[in-house]
Amino acid sequence: MSEALSFSGALGHPQADKRIAILRQIAEAGSISQAARAVGVSYKAAWQAVDTLTNLAGAPLVARAVGGAGGGGAQLTEAGRQLLAAADAMAQARGAVLSRWQGAPHAGPALARLAVRTSMRNQLPCVVQRLEAQGQIVRVHLALGDATLAARITRESAELLGLAPGLVVQALCKATAVRVERAGPTAGGLAAKAVRVVKSASGDEVSAALAAAPGLHMVGFAAPGSGLRTGSRVALAVEENAVVLALAD
Repeated sequence: MSEALSFSGALGHPQADKRIAILRQIAEAGSISQAARAVGVSYKAAWQAVDTLTNLAGAPLVARAVGGAGGGGAQLTEAGRQLLAAADAMAQARGAVLSRWQGAPHAGPALARLAVRTSMRNQLPCVVQRLEAQGQIVRVHLALGDATLAARITRESAELLGLAPGLVVQALCKATAVRVERAGPTAGGLAAKAVRVVKSASGDEVSAALAAAPGLHMVGFAAPGSGLRTGSRVALAVEENAVVLALAD
């Protein structure tokens, strides 16, 4: 693992989840378990947050202290302290920029969403409707305009994101995880209208406007030789395991 701390890697996304809060609590309490309780997540979720930040930063952020009168604990490394200071500075700077453009009808939401940079072509603003626990997995039901979408994530990820009904999130998924079919009585999924079709021997790439969410588009793939064209009514089926959830301030 490189010892060069990557601020852009660890802080390149909005810190709307609880990872930085966990790091801050570790600095204050000197304990992973106390940090977890203070932030309101499980011990396992707290360690998942630390592991994720460590991977993104490219350097150890937390060091375990074994034994001693207090029974051991945890403390931030120098890299962890640097990352925490950088997170605070970035939050102040980002807040100042967003507050400046808050009154603009389009610029404010766009700036918040652009903070998440990803290769996933489908990035959709949704609202959490309800959470359905299924063992260690949580099925998150989402409102996308007048339509619904679902994502399957771990319980720890749901805790770290602080998911709750009414929370606004971004649902992201790769175009290859969206199956496009011609609309019909047996076709399920999201109703849409094709606005662009690129034919290929490996599959027809379709960009479609969602019927239940005016202004939003999704990209997916239909079978080769699908016969779809601009204006075709289609249905988009999204793999729940492929939907990633993100938060924006």
